Amino acid sequence: MKLYDKDITFIAEVKTKSPFGFKSEYSFDYLLTLANFYGDWISIHIDERWGGSFDLLKQARKGTHNIILAKGIHESDDLVQKSFDSGADYVLVVGRIPDKKYLENCLIEPLSLEQLLDWNLKDIPKLVWNKRNLKDGRLSKEDIPHIHSLYNGWLCQASGIKNINDINEKIDAFIVGENLVEFVGTLKT
Repeated sequence: MKLYDKDITFIAEVKTKSPFGFKSEYSFDYLLTLANFYGDWISIHIDERWGGSFDLLKQARKGTHNIILAKGIHESDDLVQKSFDSGADYVLVVGRIPDKKYLENCLIEPLSLEQLLDWNLKDIPKLVWNKRNLKDGRLSKEDIPHIHSLYNGWLCQASGIKNINDINEKIDAFIVGENLVEFVGTLKT
């Protein structure tokens, strides 16, 4: 997707629910069709709390040639490997840094600003800043310009994106899930 005179990767997330009360009125198949058509990449949850599974990841792999991001916490490197084995091109790892052999194909998401500051940022090739706190579902006050001032590598914006005006010009990618239908509706106008 071309925004702000720069190519920014649109990661279209297939999300049917969340542990914070969200439940999509749309089916997995419908959301996958939208994600496949509009997204540069497709994000598929492997965690059932977000309506995902490894079977859904395999199903998505069979139905697309797009890059697939396996989205989940991925508490262990065994789960990271299982996502790759199930068809993911990239894997989101939350709250930790996986083994070096996986790093080039992982997007790393800290649980907090404090955790981000504790990490050696030179070791992280792709960083996701999720505005949503995964403990309680609330949106944080930290914004992309502040995160960008701390980390100058490949940066992905996540959560709270409803239309293209919510996308920061300093990012390299963005993920839209909960608002996918509404977001792509703004692209058509």
